[in-house]
This record gives sequence, C-alpha cells and structure tokens, in this order.
Amino acid sequence: MILLFWISLFLVFYTFFGYGILLYLLVKIRVAIKGKRAIPDNGGNWPTVTLIVAAYNEEDFIVEKIKNTLALNFPADKVTFIFVTDGSSDKTPELIAKYPQIKLMHRPERSGKIMAVHRAMGEVTAEIAIFTDANTFLNKDALLNIARHYADPTVGAVSGEKRVSMEDVADATAGEGFYWKYESKLKTWDSELYSVVGAAGELFSVRTNLYEPVPADTILDDFMISMLIAEKGYRIVYEPFAYATESGSENIKEELKRKIRIAAGGIQSIMRLKPLLNPFKQFTLSFQYISHRVLRWTVTPFLMILAFILNAIIVVNTFGSVYKLLFACQLAFYLFSLLGFIFEKRQIKIKPFFIPYYFCMMNYAVIAGIRRYIKGSQSAVWEKSKRK
Repeated sequence: MILLFWISLFLVFYTFFGYGILLYLLVKIRVAIKGKRAIPDNGGNWPTVTLIVAAYNEEDFIVEKIKNTLALNFPADKVTFIFVTDGSSDKTPELIAKYPQIKLMHRPERSGKIMAVHRAMGEVTAEIAIFTDANTFLNKDALLNIARHYADPTVGAVSGEKRVSMEDVADATAGEGFYWKYESKLKTWDSELYSVVGAAGELFSVRTNLYEPVPADTILDDFMISMLIAEKGYRIVYEPFAYATESGSENIKEELKRKIRIAAGGIQSIMRLKPLLNPFKQFTLSFQYISHRVLRWTVTPFLMILAFILNAIIVVNTFGSVYKLLFACQLAFYLFSLLGFIFEKRQIKIKPFFIPYYFCMMNYAVIAGIRRYIKGSQSAVWEKSKRK
C-alpha cells in the first residue's frame, strides 16, 4: 500500500511539475553541449504561404478578423487567404465576400471543421499552410515569425502561441490564463530539446506536402495533423513571437465543456498514434509525448484520487509525521479548490482559490472525457464555447 501511494504521488508530481523540472535541466545540458538552436537565415527568400480560417457563424467577429488578417506583415506576392464558412447560416459568408483579397469557400451543409479544412487544403498551392481560428487575433509579424523556421528542412510544422486575454478582475476562468502561461513555457523547452508534442488550433502551420488528411471523426484535428508530421521524423517548432489572442471562456461551465471535449480527443489521439508510444523508434519524441500528453490524458487524474485515499488509510494506521503532512497538504489543496467552486458560484472573485479549482476541474474533465470517448458520445463537430 505504501509503495503504491508513493508511485501514485510521484507520477502525479512528475506529470504536472517533475517533467517541467527535468525538461528544463535537459535543455540546459543540451544548450551547454550543442548551443542554443538557431533560427536559420532564409536570406529574404520567403516561402509562399496560405492562411486558412475555418469560420462557422462568426458574424460578430469576422470583420475584425478580416481586418486583422489583411494587416499582417508578409510579402504581398507570397501570401494568399482562404476563409471556409461551410454550414454558416448567419451573415459570415456575405461579410467575407466583400473582401476580394480573400478566397471564400462556402457550402450550405455543415460537415465539421476538419472537413472544411480538408476542402480548403485541396485549393492550396503554397509551400506552407497556416491555420488560425476565426475568433483569435494575430500579432502583425506572426506570419513572418512562423515562415522563417521553414528554412530548416527538418522542420515540418510550426506552432504559434495561444494567449488568453483576461479581465483585470477575473473569475474562476483565471486558471485558464495561468495554465496557458505554464504550457507556453513547457512548449518552449520541448521545442528547444527536440519537438513540441502537438500544435494548438488557434495558430499553427505545416509544410503543405506533409499534410495528411485525418479521418472525419477526428476530435483534435490540429493535434493529430501536427503529430502525424512528427511521426514522420520532422520537428514541430514552437514560436512564441507568433501568437493568437482570444478572450477566456465566458464561465467555468463553458471551460469545462471545452476541456471534456479535448480530453475525449486526447484519448482518441493516443489510440491512433500508437507508434509514438514505442520509444525504440523515436526515443526523444516518445519521451516528450508520454510525459507531456499521455500521462495527463490517461492515468494521472485517477492517481490523484488513489493517492488521496491511500494517504488517508496510511494516516489512520500509522503515526508517521511525513504522511500526516502530505495528507494535510492534499486536504488543504482540495479545500481551496472547494472554496474556489463556492466563490465562483457566488461570484466572489478571489484568484488564489481559482487556480486549484481550475486544476481540479481540468482533471475531472479528463475522467469525463474518457467516459465520453468510451461511450462514443463525443462528436467531432465543434460546439463553440462562449467567450467573454
């Protein structure tokens, strides 16, 4: 029992903190031996790029998105824009049609984001395809900062940074902003060590000739598209100076809905990327993938529960002060999470309680997502989360 407790506790710690510490040390060692990874100089010879936006009923945001897109810095003769609005029943297609610089693709039937993306990719002749969401806004040099990495032939995909815009006085969704800051740091170190393990759909890019259509029922299409490229032996680079900004979820209920969907997609991805679980093929990539993704999406939430229960049993049956201290720390953490839940319901905004609440919510979402995947009840069609 004691051994199982320590194994559970270690894996929980490793998943959320230990991997980050180990990754930081490995990067330091790599830099000391080989030097920091340099971004190759393309000598001003920019690749051709196509920016793809899949938009579904985004009339409230689409004009602002278009203006943001057309203001991006990149040689005008080397960039094209495609907006796909399949299934949109509002004014989104009409608003886009007013801009001749953008190629509009529209079908009245809705078949899901990934099918819209596949259709758009059939029209892409550029060397690089860049994907971004309709409700996110890019910094002016985002395309330049992404495209420069493709001067390195080992790079198959480039992931931008997701930034969550939070209110000065935030509610429980403050945890989302904190989570993404931590994730961004891990991705920076992942990229420096070898490769990012998956790209976020808010902003990522691929070499067009490496793009592989994923099945229509794929839940995390952006993750799968990028990881299939990594599976072929190419690196996914993280570029924090190309970023997409979006507002946080409207409330914790909306964020939970989004997290459950991601968790269900995570399990589906693990089932479809089985070769990456074999460390004998690509050791470093498998190490990063298992440490950063697989543990989070599978056993860790259950190990949190197991560690708490075992710790309680051990405390009842022994007087060991170490176990009492560990149990007290766990108890305090979950109490803070409960207070965060209560304060969120009563709209009392105290940030320190919202971070443990968000953490527990995120791990609950994994369990709920696994259950939804097993039941086959998670649709691949995005149900948009309401944003602030």
